[in-house]
Amino acid sequence: MKDRIITFGEIMLRLAPEGYCRFIQADSFGATFGGGEANVAISLANFGVDVAFVTKLPKHEIGQSALDSLRARGVDTSLVIRGGERLGIYYLEKGASQRPSKVIYDRKYSAISTAEPSEFDWSEIFRRANWFHFTGITPALSDNAAEICLQACKEAKKKGIVVSCDLNYRKTLWSREKANKVMRGLCEYVDICIANEEDAKDVFGIEAFRTDIDKGELNHEGYMRVASELQKQFKFKKVAITLRTSITANDNYWAAMLYDGTDYYFSKEYKVHIVDRVGGGDSFGAALLYSILNSKSDSEAIEFAVAASCLKHTIEGDFNYVSVEEVEKLLGGDGSGRVQR
Repeated sequence: MKDRIITFGEIMLRLAPEGYCRFIQADSFGATFGGGEANVAISLANFGVDVAFVTKLPKHEIGQSALDSLRARGVDTSLVIRGGERLGIYYLEKGASQRPSKVIYDRKYSAISTAEPSEFDWSEIFRRANWFHFTGITPALSDNAAEICLQACKEAKKKGIVVSCDLNYRKTLWSREKANKVMRGLCEYVDICIANEEDAKDVFGIEAFRTDIDKGELNHEGYMRVASELQKQFKFKKVAITLRTSITANDNYWAAMLYDGTDYYFSKEYKVHIVDRVGGGDSFGAALLYSILNSKSDSEAIEFAVAASCLKHTIEGDFNYVSVEEVEKLLGGDGSGRVQR
């Protein structure tokens, strides 16, 4: 059977001032679309993977535009449910130098957050699938969304489908206590866990020692312990942790680690001058899934995922418009940025 991935979550309207203008300076906002699992779906489609995105979208023209943004990039939208009152919105103010980026959510009562569990027939959704992906953002949207995620995970396990989850803790959506309770239940069904420097601490209280992310101090041994503890608690088959050293809003060092329950694999570290960092973690997750599907070794998989995400940081918008060939070229050592003719 051909590989087929199902991603489930919310796609939102993204509104951002031009360039590096602040919200209070803006006379107009550029409109695009984005959202964790939708971003993953588009990256996978760019890599040639058969991928479908599941959500609920309003029947009006803005909902249709969101749907079209996925369809135009090769994502199967035939499983999307139509209905509900509104599309979620997020506002992005891009940071520069020592001023951080800022996100404001306006997604309360969005179509997916008010969806009913009975609207999703996961047995039918998973009919041709062998992989299911979601993030910790989706169950944070509402109790209904959390229940839908749980139903999906249970059905996936019953069918022997691989389940991956990016923890993606968002403090503006729920408390650490609520996240801990809900995500513990969901992670019982997860095979591959993806997290960043803060997620394990925020969601499960597992902290990397001798690490201060605000000062740009990341300790490899500390994150080896984090991955080991996550694997011990939830029996994950693999744990991936992205490692971002933030120098300024524009300049970061970017790397990651993959743990398979026995060995730890650390990627090359890239110095990245950032055009747009939103969606960076999603592009990493998508590239990791692609690598595993294509039977890359763990060391190859983590290198491919970090390289793909490195390139995403150079692209405006949530979506990662890069090909496998472009990622492999960077992996081959061509990171000069010279003009291609």
